[in-house]
Amino acid sequence: MKGVTIVDHPLVQHKLTLMRKKDTSIKSFRELLKEIGVLVCYEVTRDLPLEKVEIETPLTAMSAPQLAGKKLVFAPILRAGMGMLDGMLELSPAARVAHIGLYRDPATLECVEYYFKAPADMGERLVVVIDPMLATGNTAIAAVDRLKEAGATRIRMACLLASSEGLSKFLGHHPEVQVWTAAVDEGLNDHGYILPGLGDAGDRMYGTR
Repeated sequence: MKGVTIVDHPLVQHKLTLMRKKDTSIKSFRELLKEIGVLVCYEVTRDLPLEKVEIETPLTAMSAPQLAGKKLVFAPILRAGMGMLDGMLELSPAARVAHIGLYRDPATLECVEYYFKAPADMGERLVVVIDPMLATGNTAIAAVDRLKEAGATRIRMACLLASSEGLSKFLGHHPEVQVWTAAVDEGLNDHGYILPGLGDAGDRMYGTR
């Protein structure tokens, strides 16, 4: 699908399989989600711009590459997005963090916002939206809508699992937002959960299922 990158690294796929298993413990699920956050972040940031700077090694002077421009903004969708955030911050510890509080109404499957806090200079930074599950697409669409209202112009989406239906809907609303995901599953059940999926990521991470 155009606009979607599948992170098919063997370590990512192995960890995803462990997370899918219904008997994986809360502790293991949480650790795996953090580890996958690191690996997905590596792919999402693969093309960040670099600039040459002059440095001194212990032996000589040299011109070496370092990241150019302002630091990233990671924008986890509460609450499950926090599980991937820690891993991403390990890779990019100077990144800013925006928090987006959204929940899906169980009756309508539409999104309700309850919290939003972001850096003031969003328009000058690359923003990476984080949510393990892109199911119906409604939450991701609402999150990107809100970030654009806050001034963001360069946005990417990082998730663990997506449904083909949700991806189509999301990209229909935000075709310029590139999506990185470890897998695209076949569909959704009547409650809007991804099939075969791995259940509710937030519940499995926090033990509230």
